[in-house]
Amino acid sequence: MFSVTLLCVGRLKEPFYLSAAAEYAKRLRGYVDFQITELPESRLPEQPSPAEIAQGLAREAEAIREKLPKGAWVCALTPEGKEPSSEELAEMLAGVKGRGKSAAVFVIGSSYGLDASVKAQADARISFSRMAFSSSASRITTGTSPSPASRAARQRRSPAMIW
Repeated sequence: MFSVTLLCVGRLKEPFYLSAAAEYAKRLRGYVDFQITELPESRLPEQPSPAEIAQGLAREAEAIREKLPKGAWVCALTPEGKEPSSEELAEMLAGVKGRGKSAAVFVIGSSYGLDASVKAQADARISFSRMAFSSSASRITTGTSPSPASRAARQRRSPAMIW
């Protein structure tokens, strides 16, 4: 079965986000081996300097790299990424599977984003919008709403691609 991992820096705390994440994860598990992996966000001072932010992102990047499954297709969710349509995202995932990959990992950074090295290492970089969203909202958009990718996959009658 195709594996999809949502690798997130930071934890969901609000009950409504936790509930939404649990519900959508339950739905996805009927189609893919779906997991959410949460990594701790680097502790920074109240008003961090650019150097402190860079150091925190570098620590987070190391933790991310340690959790990436070998051979997985990696997609960084970042504001400067491409904004695919629902159909394009479904095609992207179908292509990943078609190239013999058995796992996809979507990486969501902390409140300060992702280190440049993680973005460079990723096979793809996508954005859901040019607008800025909190990490929690990005996570819900990625894995807990009736996703555009799942609608597109259903239209193709390809349940293995629903995520």
